[in-house]
Amino acid sequence: MNVIPTLIIAVGLYNALAFLMPDSLTSPLLTLPLLSGQALAVNAGELIICLAVLLLFVEIVKATRTGGATAIDHALSLLLFVGCLIEFLAVPQTGTAVFMIITLMTLLDVIAGFTISLSTARRDLMVGGSGGGL
Repeated sequence: MNVIPTLIIAVGLYNALAFLMPDSLTSPLLTLPLLSGQALAVNAGELIICLAVLLLFVEIVKATRTGGATAIDHALSLLLFVGCLIEFLAVPQTGTAVFMIITLMTLLDVIAGFTISLSTARRDLMVGGSGGGL
């Protein structure tokens, strides 16, 4: 379904790892050599942040749609943010910087979704209303 916030994938993945394999979030998962000679050690938490950034882009593109499902999408995004915020504040396994960043991304999804939808609706009203006079 197009109304389910895609950021729920990152939240679910983080929760699965935090509760089932908490060490995987902080121990290096892979090491990438850079041209500078440095080695970049990446853990699962950082990969989830990268995934969440990509999913946030998908959510922002989805916010440009118009229609009845848009309101449901925004409401579910708001519920996801509230759930993440409560989880971040109340659950010890999610009280990390990685989950804080994911929670901030869900907040940005809510703000961007409402902002883009309002500006799109305003533009549609201006275009539709400008040619209807006598």
